[in-house]
Amino acid sequence: MKVGVLTGGGDCPGLNAVIRSVVRKGVQEYAFDFVGVRDGWLGLLQGDVMPLDIPGVRGILPRGGTILGSSRTNPFKHEDGLRRVQDTLATHGVDALVVIGGEDTLGVATELNRQGIPLVGVPKTIDNDVSGTDYTFGFDTAVGIATEAIDRLHTTAESHMRTLVVEVMGRHSGWIALHAGVAGGANVILIPERPFDIDQVCEQVKSRFKINYAPIVVVAEGAAPKEGQTVLKDQSLDEFGHVRLSGIGEWLAQEISERTVKDARTTVLGHIQRGGTPSAFDRWLATRFGLHAIDAVKDGDFGVMVALRGTGIVRIPLADATAQNKVVDPSLYDEFEVFFG
Repeated sequence: MKVGVLTGGGDCPGLNAVIRSVVRKGVQEYAFDFVGVRDGWLGLLQGDVMPLDIPGVRGILPRGGTILGSSRTNPFKHEDGLRRVQDTLATHGVDALVVIGGEDTLGVATELNRQGIPLVGVPKTIDNDVSGTDYTFGFDTAVGIATEAIDRLHTTAESHMRTLVVEVMGRHSGWIALHAGVAGGANVILIPERPFDIDQVCEQVKSRFKINYAPIVVVAEGAAPKEGQTVLKDQSLDEFGHVRLSGIGEWLAQEISERTVKDARTTVLGHIQRGGTPSAFDRWLATRFGLHAIDAVKDGDFGVMVALRGTGIVRIPLADATAQNKVVDPSLYDEFEVFFG
């Protein structure tokens, strides 16, 4: 059997660990042949594949990014997209795919599987918003990076007695903001699941200044005030119809400065959260996902996604995993309100 491997969407710490794991077990235990698809779904549209073998995946476990490249391409937005994907697979003799990606990439995989393409999904996103799995790899690394940044910003905020607003990733869900905000001792944490009251935020900021502490506000990029819409720098869309979020941090800092008459500055962590070497946990989880994904291919169990449930890896239908985003439970957010303000 020849298996194709592709990585789609934003890059993420741990992608190379999955690729390595899939190839190592697939070759050593099942005698599969492998090809890597370049740049996600774009490679299948353009017929761009590369040989993938054990020597080719040596040494990549600690590397960030993906050796295969990635893109936010949606083949169904391109003329004859399905046919071109099918032609590439047929031309290169690919019998099945291992698709590593987040909500959009796995959404495409779900539809391609309905169209008869045999594939297995592996959940990847630093946002941790893929349903059906307790955690996605990349999330732990992103939280660690954001927490370290918040730790460093505390000393600057206190030195100048100013508010520092830290904008982290999280389009639909506030997992990074909540985890890193709690771990970093933030005084305000704002997430997309709960529209915020800017007056209340400013009161929480003022309460910190009253006891001679400089406040840290952590905000997910998709968070929005109650009285308005999500704050955006522009209205451009990607091929999956998503706006390019950013700007809430700057808006918050300006509002806080004007309403509290105290200096406020913004730090946007952006792609820093996605880059660099993966954490030990993300390497471990990504490796396990890869081992179980290639087992599913061997079993002919297609149209599924591997997922973490407790400490075990299970298979769930791709359609279930992509039906909706996994968001922060309000009760979990409420647990930490004692630390706000």
